[in-house]
Amino acid sequence: MRKEVGLWIDHRQAVLVNSDEIKRIVSNLERHVRYSGVSHPRNGDTHLDTTEDGRDRRFEDQISHYYDDVIAELRDASAILIMGPGEAKIEFQKRLGVQRLDGRVVGVQAADKLTDEQIAAEVRSFFQQRASG
Repeated sequence: MRKEVGLWIDHRQAVLVNSDEIKRIVSNLERHVRYSGVSHPRNGDTHLDTTEDGRDRRFEDQISHYYDDVIAELRDASAILIMGPGEAKIEFQKRLGVQRLDGRVVGVQAADKLTDEQIAAEVRSFFQQRASG
């Protein structure tokens, strides 16, 4: 049986929509902040300080776990539509590639903030057009 799933994703949350349910996964990511005023040693070494490096590593670990949680919900999907604002949708598509699931992606679309009902309507419309075309 073919399971078509739509996914709206950003760094804060993911909304998964299939024919019988809408599910939300919250990332619990700490806010990723870049500090432009980081002081550097006077010897000309331009490496970031270890505190910022630690924050970057922690953010990368958290985003990795978040994407893995979303992938776990998509494992049995045969067709995946990815939507969302910003970079998260592309990052997630690449993560699916690492998991060898990128062949299931049938579309990637930019989409601003939407209600769950709007996401569900977009997903239905996409898969109906795909089935008829």
